[in-house]
Amino acid sequence: MNLESVIGLEIHVQLKTASKMFCRCSNRGEYESPNVTICPVCLGHPGTLPVVNKQAVEFGVLVGLALGCTVTEKSKFDRKNYFYPDLPKGYQISQYDLPIVSKGTLRVSVPTTDGKRRNIDVRIHRAHLEEDAAKLVHAEDGTSSYVDFNRGGTPLIEIVTEPDMRSPDEAKAFLQELRLMMRYLGVSDAEMEKGHLRCDANISLRERPQQDLVDNWKVQLNPKTEVKNINSFRAVERALEYEIKRQTKLWVDGKPVVKQSTRGWDDVRGITVEQRTKEDASDYRYFPEPDIPPLMLQELAESLRGRVPELPEARRRRFVEEYGFSESDSRTFCDDKDLADYAEQVVSELREWVASTTKDSGDHEPLEKNREQFARLVSGWILTKLGGVMTERKIHHWKDLPVTAENFAELLTLIHKQEITGTNALVLLDEMTATGRDPSALMQEMNLGQMNDAAELEMVAKNVIAGNPKVVEDWKSGKTNAVQFLVGQMMKMTRGKAPPDVARKLIEEELKN
Repeated sequence: MNLESVIGLEIHVQLKTASKMFCRCSNRGEYESPNVTICPVCLGHPGTLPVVNKQAVEFGVLVGLALGCTVTEKSKFDRKNYFYPDLPKGYQISQYDLPIVSKGTLRVSVPTTDGKRRNIDVRIHRAHLEEDAAKLVHAEDGTSSYVDFNRGGTPLIEIVTEPDMRSPDEAKAFLQELRLMMRYLGVSDAEMEKGHLRCDANISLRERPQQDLVDNWKVQLNPKTEVKNINSFRAVERALEYEIKRQTKLWVDGKPVVKQSTRGWDDVRGITVEQRTKEDASDYRYFPEPDIPPLMLQELAESLRGRVPELPEARRRRFVEEYGFSESDSRTFCDDKDLADYAEQVVSELREWVASTTKDSGDHEPLEKNREQFARLVSGWILTKLGGVMTERKIHHWKDLPVTAENFAELLTLIHKQEITGTNALVLLDEMTATGRDPSALMQEMNLGQMNDAAELEMVAKNVIAGNPKVVEDWKSGKTNAVQFLVGQMMKMTRGKAPPDVARKLIEEELKN
C-alpha cells in the first residue's frame, strides 16, 4: 500500500507585549508568584469590559506581513465557548471568520540525508489573535490540581498552515524557521521549553496515486488526528513518526481513521494517547464579541510595511553574496539573530581596521579583493575559536560577550598582518573574553607578538635540532612525523611566537644540512 502522510500545523506564539491582551495586567506573570498578575477583567468578573492591546494588534499585523499574508480590512473578535477549569469566563476571546491576516506562504529549507537541502513552500491558511487560558498545575501525588491565572489573558497569535508538509522533518524545519522569524520580528522569544511557542500537529494518511494520474489527481484529505502537548522540535518529529506508524497499521488492517480525534503526546513513553473526539467549529458556538468593536486595519498595515525587518532567509543569501561566507556558515550565523548581528558588526569594523592599515599602499578595497579569504577568517574565528572560548567560560548568549566587535576585528587584523600567531591569538582571545580589553595592549603586556627576526628564528631552530638528537635520528631513519615534534619544540621555545610555517621550513632546512 503506497501511503502518503499529510501534515498541517497549528502554532500558538506568545507575544511579548508589556501587558495582557485585554487588560493592563503585566504580561510577565510567568516570572511572578501564582495569581499575582490578575485583575477582574482577565478573571472574567461580571460587568468588566475588555480593551484590545494595541501592541498585540501591531505585532499580529507585522507577523502577517512577514508571512506574505493579506491583512483583513475589517477584522473582529469572537467568543469561543467551552468549559474548562482554566477558562474563568467560560469562553475564550478569539477570532473566527475574520482573522487578522490570511493566505500567506513561508519558504522553508529542509536538510536531506545527503547533506544538502531542499526547499518547500508551506501556505499559511490564517493567523488570528486570541487570549491564552490560565495554567493548570497538577500535584505530584495526583490527588489535586491548582489553577494559576497569571497566564490567563496573555496575548497569542495562532498561525494555521495548510496541510502542505509530507514528512516529520519538514514539519520540524517549518517550526524552526517560524520560531526564528518571530525572533527577527521581535514579537516573541518563541522558546518552546517555556511555552512561548506551542504546536499542535494535524496528520492524516492517503493513498498516493499512480504517477500517470498525479497531474489530474484531485487532492484528497482524510479525517485528521490532532496531536497535542508537543513541547520541543524533536518531540514534533517523534510524535509524527509514531502517528505515521500507528495510522499505517490501521490502513493495512483495513481500519483507516474515519473520524477526527485529538491525541496527546506522551514524551516519556514515546506514544500518542487518545483524549477526545475532535470538535467542529459549531461545537464552540462562536459569535461576535459584543464588547469589542471591529478593527479597521488597512491604515495600520500600510504604516507597518516599512517596519518588517530583513528576514532570516534574505539575510542568509546576503551573507553569501555580500560577505562571501559559505552557505553553511551563513546559515549558522543567521540562525541566531544576535550572532548574525555580531558577525556583521565584526565585518564592518574589520573593513575599517584593514583599510586604515593598508592606506599607505594605495589599496583602498583589500576586503573586496580578498572577500572569501576574509570570510573564512571571520567565520573560522567567530564560530570555532570564539565559540569554544565562550563555552569554556560558560557564556551562553552573544549579548553577554565582553569582547566588542571592534576589539574582535582588531584581533583579526593582527592575525591577518601576521603580527601574532594563531596559537597566541587564541591565548589572547581568552584573555580578551575574561577582561573585555583591547587586543593590542594585551598582546604587548603578555609579550605574545609574532617573532619575525629571521636570524633569531634560525638560531632557535639550530638549538632545537641540537637538543633532540634522538628525534633527529628517527627522522633520518624515515620517520617523517618527527618533524612535527621538532616544530612543536620550536613553538614551545618561542612561547608560540614563531610563525608555524616558517618554523617548519627552518627545521626541515636544518635537518637536511
